[in-house]
Amino acid sequence: MAGFAADVLLFVHFGFVVFVVGGLIVVWVGAALRWEWVRNPWFRVGHLLAIGFVVVQSWLGIICPLTDWEMQLRERAGEETYEGSFISHWLDRILYIEAPWEAFLAAYTIFGLLVLGSLFVVRPRFRSSRLTGEFRKEQVDDRNGD
Repeated sequence: MAGFAADVLLFVHFGFVVFVVGGLIVVWVGAALRWEWVRNPWFRVGHLLAIGFVVVQSWLGIICPLTDWEMQLRERAGEETYEGSFISHWLDRILYIEAPWEAFLAAYTIFGLLVLGSLFVVRPRFRSSRLTGEFRKEQVDDRNGD
């Protein structure tokens, strides 16, 4: 059961990576194609928090908790790390790249800055223009005593 849980955790970890990397791509493509949903503040703040977590843990020299938990589960299952099932074998090859730690630190930091910068270039919309217009009209009406 621990091996299966480790595979599920690796799949969740892969999904997190896809969200972080793909999220920035989707924001820029969505802005070019005028997809309004890419300006959703929940999506944008969640995306920023996700990469922010990665950047902070990297600067602190902390291994990703998902990686740590997965390794513990694999050890409990008596498996070699990342030599388990088909899922773990292939997701591992995509997810874990061999490179010096400093390369990851630089990549995560630059990517985090790109995500942060995208908040200013492709601004999230906290209210639709229709609602904002109605709200402003109500404010003016209230001030005029209507």
